[in-house]
Amino acid sequence: MEIGFLGSLFSPIENLLHFFIENFYTITKSLGFGSYGLAIILLTILIKIVLYPLTAKQIQSMRAMQILQPKMKKLQEKYKNNPQVMQQKLAELYRDAGVNPLAGCLPMLIQMPILMGMYYALFNFDYGGAEPSFLWLPSLSQTDPLYILPVLSALTTFLQQKMSMTDSNSQTKMLMIIMPLFIGWISLNFPAGLVLYWVTMNIVQIIQQWWLSREDITKENKEAA
Repeated sequence: MEIGFLGSLFSPIENLLHFFIENFYTITKSLGFGSYGLAIILLTILIKIVLYPLTAKQIQSMRAMQILQPKMKKLQEKYKNNPQVMQQKLAELYRDAGVNPLAGCLPMLIQMPILMGMYYALFNFDYGGAEPSFLWLPSLSQTDPLYILPVLSALTTFLQQKMSMTDSNSQTKMLMIIMPLFIGWISLNFPAGLVLYWVTMNIVQIIQQWWLSREDITKENKEAA
């Protein structure tokens, strides 16, 4: 795959990620089981830990929007014939609740360069001329011959979306089906190392969302008591 304009745009991030992958591999090798697969997993976990504050902000914003959903639907129904007034009333609702509907998008925008950098870092990663195997995978630079990772990429994407869902309208439900299927489909043609990163990222995101939701429920129970 040619680097192109986007590849060169994200090359600083790509080079930094290459550096970390090689160093994590060196660490695993010093422990007697050099593994690029484990290096990719460790780097993914490190990225998610570093971005945890952003993830927490994003999840808290989505949870706040979810709580406001009933009131938002009432306003949308009441002022459906007057969009200008509806937008004004929704803005007042957000202000009174201390919620910024765009707060959940900002962390995603900040994470996009890292995601793109990882894409370019792993798509044509040079594993030193070797064909690095990992678990059932004969090579991280080739597609998964057993299709396990593509299936996991679809399943974990679905679960992560389901946990993040703040609205249950027909469009959202359709997206929850289409997006995981699309991710699973493109994963069939991606190097296993890249799909391994995606699956690990989803799993860590799911754990972080579960943990934050658990903290919110505990906090609400204490306030109710």
